[in-house]
Amino acid sequence: MSEPFDAVDVIRTKRDRHHLSDAQIDWVIDAYTRGVVAEEQMSALAMAILLNGMSRGEISRWTQAMIASGERMDFSSLTRPTADKHSTGGVGDKITLPLAPLVAAFGVAVPQLSGRGLGHTGGTLDKLESIPGWRAALSNEDMLAQLDDVGAVICAAGAGLAPADKKLYALRDVTSTVEAVPLIASSIMSKKIAEGTGALVLDVKVGSGAFMKELAQARELARTMVELGTDAGVRTVALLTDMSVPLGRTAGNALEVRESVEVLDGGGPDDVVDLTVALAVEMLAAAGRPADEDDVRRALSDGRAMDVWRRMIAAQGGDPDAPLRTATHQHQVVADRDGVVTELDAYAVGVAAWRLGAGRSRKEDPVQAGAGVEIHARPGEQVAAGQPVLTLHTDTPERFERALDALDGGWSLGAVGTAVSRRPIVLDRLH
Repeated sequence: MSEPFDAVDVIRTKRDRHHLSDAQIDWVIDAYTRGVVAEEQMSALAMAILLNGMSRGEISRWTQAMIASGERMDFSSLTRPTADKHSTGGVGDKITLPLAPLVAAFGVAVPQLSGRGLGHTGGTLDKLESIPGWRAALSNEDMLAQLDDVGAVICAAGAGLAPADKKLYALRDVTSTVEAVPLIASSIMSKKIAEGTGALVLDVKVGSGAFMKELAQARELARTMVELGTDAGVRTVALLTDMSVPLGRTAGNALEVRESVEVLDGGGPDDVVDLTVALAVEMLAAAGRPADEDDVRRALSDGRAMDVWRRMIAAQGGDPDAPLRTATHQHQVVADRDGVVTELDAYAVGVAAWRLGAGRSRKEDPVQAGAGVEIHARPGEQVAAGQPVLTLHTDTPERFERALDALDGGWSLGAVGTAVSRRPIVLDRLH
């Protein structure tokens, strides 16, 4: 079969800063998925996109072509509206765990197709797999049945959703083109739109522990994704949220599950609760079931969200009452004098948790359920000499040294009485 286009011509078009036509985009994504466009050709095109950008129309068509490479899920048979949340990833970002059951408690179905962690950001599935018996893989039929019955599901995305993205994602990783905003936005949104949700709230992280370090860069990504969702008929809102300091007091799989359960029990750290509530309010409004912030907070303290959590975990084979695994070795980082923690860098904590075994360098690596970092003192909090600031957890104590190296310079102690200003958790909202 002769091909309607030539890959070299498509590359040249973007190299020379021209617009790709709809037909060129449709062909190049399809031909790449079929193996007609070679890896080195797609690498060149990805680099041209990174350097020269794409218009809104091009990004929208590119995203649609990625969706067309695979199957689309259909939730129209459900009796309740659907809403989903996507986070661009951060350190201690366990928000999906309390958020999905909280939103479901208000009659909105939450189909949360999640991923695994890579590098210093943890993956939702890895966290939940620290619950004995819980399984990530569900068939589409099981997923629909669980959404109808329980109202929330957190599971692995099937291989059928946007297969072009899977192939292109791996290529971007090894060709230094990950940072291209059009490619990040289309990667995230092709999967979310194919997933079939009616409403989508994006949590775009900003700061040292986030993929996007600068506010302007994060705002561009958020705006691009909101436009893509809107163009595809999905009600889409984005919150820009702070990731300069880890979320909550834990980074690591079982440690974060334990903290999430505390939130569902009406407790937990203020920043985790505040962000969970802010995202829930946005999801409920976007799904056409608005609830005020006070009622959403009450659902965390009166057991409504916890009831959904227990049913959601049990529906996927997990035991919500089973003790979570703990690491066999601990090491405390203590304050050498009385003082106030003035800084705690999210990236440093994320790398330390990763080196302790909570994360992976390659996608096939195993993770330790109990590994991670526990934070006893956050910025603005006072400590006495000899008091623990952090506790490191791992099953392999030879990892402590490299984790401590990652934390070196990643936190600081000021004199007692030092005032520490904190950025608000939600920095901006785009819709």
